[in-house]
Amino acid sequence: MSTGPTGLTRDAGWEIGVSKTLPLPADAVWSFIASPEGVALWLGGVKGGLPTEKGTAYETADGVTGEVRGYRPGDRVRLTYGGTTVQVAVSAAGPGKAVLRFHQERLASAEEREQRRTHWQGVMRRVAEALVPDAPRA
Repeated sequence: MSTGPTGLTRDAGWEIGVSKTLPLPADAVWSFIASPEGVALWLGGVKGGLPTEKGTAYETADGVTGEVRGYRPGDRVRLTYGGTTVQVAVSAAGPGKAVLRFHQERLASAEEREQRRTHWQGVMRRVAEALVPDAPRA
């Protein structure tokens, strides 16, 4: 079986995912990530707040438009972002721990994938700092 370049899929084009285990329960991570402050960190400010109804359009303060494709409270939100699709998911990872995942697909190229990897790594760092301000940094 031959494989293509890392991050290139047959169905979703170029994609990137970043995840981190946080020393907090999943519900606490979700509460933050779904809050206006949390949404501002991973998506940017959203005029009127991020909608939770599937099919509802949104626009960021930077003028990026998209549509909510799925929203399961406590679990994940999936939305279009310009010409791409972004998913943010939270799952339990043992007592008092949760995994936070950012995933973006339908990227145009390997170069855009690398740009978005840097972006999502920075987002993850800022979210972790907001959630666990006194944690040692790697």
